[in-house]
Amino acid sequence: MTEQDTARSGAGIAARLDRLPPSRYFLKLVALIAVGGWFEFYEFAMPGGISLGLTHDIFTAGKAGLMAWNSFASFLASFFAGMFIGAFVFAWMSDRHGRRATFTWSMLLYSVAIFLTAFSHDAMVIDVLRFIAGFGISVQLINNDSFISEITPRHLRGRYMAFAILLVLTAEPVAVFLSFLLVPHAPLGLAGWRWVVIAGAMGGVAVWIVRRGLPESPRWLASQGRHAEAEATLAAIEAAVAAEKGPLPAPDPNHADLPAERGRWAEMFSPAYRSRTIMISLFQFCQTIAVFGFLNWVPIILVKEGFTIVHSLFYTVLMLLLTPVGAGLGLIFAEKYERKWQLVGTALGIAVFGVAFSQMRSIPLIVFTGAGMTLCANWLIAIFHPYAAELFPTRIRSQAVGFTFSWSRISAILVGYAVTLLLSSYGPAGVFAMIALAMAVIVLAVALMGPKTNARSLEAIAE
Repeated sequence: MTEQDTARSGAGIAARLDRLPPSRYFLKLVALIAVGGWFEFYEFAMPGGISLGLTHDIFTAGKAGLMAWNSFASFLASFFAGMFIGAFVFAWMSDRHGRRATFTWSMLLYSVAIFLTAFSHDAMVIDVLRFIAGFGISVQLINNDSFISEITPRHLRGRYMAFAILLVLTAEPVAVFLSFLLVPHAPLGLAGWRWVVIAGAMGGVAVWIVRRGLPESPRWLASQGRHAEAEATLAAIEAAVAAEKGPLPAPDPNHADLPAERGRWAEMFSPAYRSRTIMISLFQFCQTIAVFGFLNWVPIILVKEGFTIVHSLFYTVLMLLLTPVGAGLGLIFAEKYERKWQLVGTALGIAVFGVAFSQMRSIPLIVFTGAGMTLCANWLIAIFHPYAAELFPTRIRSQAVGFTFSWSRISAILVGYAVTLLLSSYGPAGVFAMIALAMAVIVLAVALMGPKTNARSLEAIAE
């Protein structure tokens, strides 16, 4: 292939990808990438499920300072501090070294750290290991959003990413259900919460198995000037889809070209992207207050309201049964309604159900409002992942997603301490007032500054 041919093929990569029809091949690719994401979300849900075991054996849920290694808030904060470093400092590695390689090493790092956590007895050691695990998970999460958004066609991008989130969100009820089964017991003499942690460490094994079936992102290869590799990779994708669907449609001749250039970190603050960076940063900071402020603390909140440990975990499982349903709604409506307005609507739903949850005293209404909040939160998650990954060009996608995502890690570090303080001083009403305020910020930021993205090519959105 001559230099002229490779340049021409590089310019047509995006157009050729975006004209591909839906297929089982894409479902398989997305499912393979979602394997890594499944264990990420297992990790997100696990602390809430094992919180009662942790606070019985090692940590405390009472008021404590920022450097109190044995507080449950510090246990949560150490993980999110690692995620912040991974998102803020090292997200560029995916843009520099590729989506496939980053997918592999980040998950292996997480798995080793979390496996060692299961056999640790010192609070400080556990917090350090959680920091390392958070670092690996953060890079993985950012990378996977970029990976899926780049490798799927524009008219199906939101649906495929929502499908991935639907798969990975099944990890949340699994984590809490395992906690319900194991935390009150000590199988083989090992505390039940440690078995729940060991299950999460199996992600490294799963990722090592599935990585062989993943191609590199042709868009990323083209953006790096590696046009021959991009052409070969895309040709293999086209052949697989054609074998399943028959002759492929012609590419759109008016599709924006895909330039081969290196991105700069500062580009996300240029006039073209500044408002998007501010908007999605505000969104990320506030969404974590709702998602993790509820998910990680609801068993402890219920115990403080007078429920037993077993009943608290059981009711939490009932609430989280709607986790995949929320993601399923995101899958159904991802391409039917503009994603920015779905984010606004689900944020309003979280606020309403959250405030109602704090006022309920009967078990059916507690479960109903908690389930409603779970449904809205996971619908929001299913939509914001594709939306955040669509806002920036390929050359800086992971860097920009990483920077904006890092704000969610800052709020995640702080929210544990905030919940501890509010729960002690004002009870559940104080916690859910904070959540409602965060949702109000999301509604205003996305409604006023969020661009429309549905059915548009990544290159057109980036213009």
